Amino acid sequence: MAAFDLVTFGEPLISFIAGEIGPLHGVRHFQRSLAGAEVNVAIGMARLGYKVGYVSRVGNDVFGEMILNALRSEGIDTRLVGIDRERPTGFQLKSRVVVPDPDVVYFRQGSAASSLAVEPSHSAYFASARHAHLTGIPLALSPSSHAFSEQVLSICSGAGKTVSFDPNLRPQLWPNRQEMIDTVNRIACRVDWVLPGLSEGTLLTGHSSPGDIAEFYLDRGVRVVVIKLGPAGAYYRTKDEEGYADGFSVQSVDTVGAGDGFAVGFISGMLDGLSLRNSVDRANAAGAMTVMSREDFGLAGFSELNQFMCAHRTSATMPQPVE
Repeated sequence: MAAFDLVTFGEPLISFIAGEIGPLHGVRHFQRSLAGAEVNVAIGMARLGYKVGYVSRVGNDVFGEMILNALRSEGIDTRLVGIDRERPTGFQLKSRVVVPDPDVVYFRQGSAASSLAVEPSHSAYFASARHAHLTGIPLALSPSSHAFSEQVLSICSGAGKTVSFDPNLRPQLWPNRQEMIDTVNRIACRVDWVLPGLSEGTLLTGHSSPGDIAEFYLDRGVRVVVIKLGPAGAYYRTKDEEGYADGFSVQSVDTVGAGDGFAVGFISGMLDGLSLRNSVDRANAAGAMTVMSREDFGLAGFSELNQFMCAHRTSATMPQPVE
């Protein structure tokens, strides 16, 4: 039996969410939470009952301690989260808005996570998981974290594990757009499941239609492409199957983290052996639940996800994970 259902890695951040609407410079009160695309996926999967491992580095500071305590409280394995005594833990400020696209200001340059590098213990750790989830963010943080991403992909592919990839494009972290496109695509074309948003897929492939974006990756060896379409749902395609899955109509309060919730729903569905269509239905539901929360991770557990999907009259089945 695998030691983990999922292992991921990346940069964890402390997030300070504004307590009132308005520009960040005028905010007096903030609510503390966790952030980071991979952290969001790790927490979402753990809350659904999966065994999750997370690899990173944090500073030897109060933010690092907060992150470790929060991850452990979610049941996430943190044995390979190193403590850096020279570099700090990153953090961010997030505004509160009426229209749900908040401003986010990062304080992450030179963070402890940017020093993430391959160590001998990593190979067995990643190879012990059923599945690994990668994003494009570590590719941009530093040469060492970029090399770490490449190594993890090689480990998991060599061990016959499935790998998912969410581009999570952050243009501000890259020297230029073309380097971002070339680097992200080089990784995307080596994984099993690619999960871009429509605008990301258009930027990365030069195609504007979901079908053409999917074909770009399928022609280069990817097995499954799922393109997030926001409230409209998602488009999915393999060599033998394609279709659209409708989204869920909800009152959105904060869109940050929606793609990570989507990834949790999709990965969990595929690991549970659901059909591709039902895995995408679950992904749409998990993403919708995320935008209903001001935190970047909106899932509470399988019971709540089941209830949400039933209330919205979806036909997808929701088996519980096997113990």
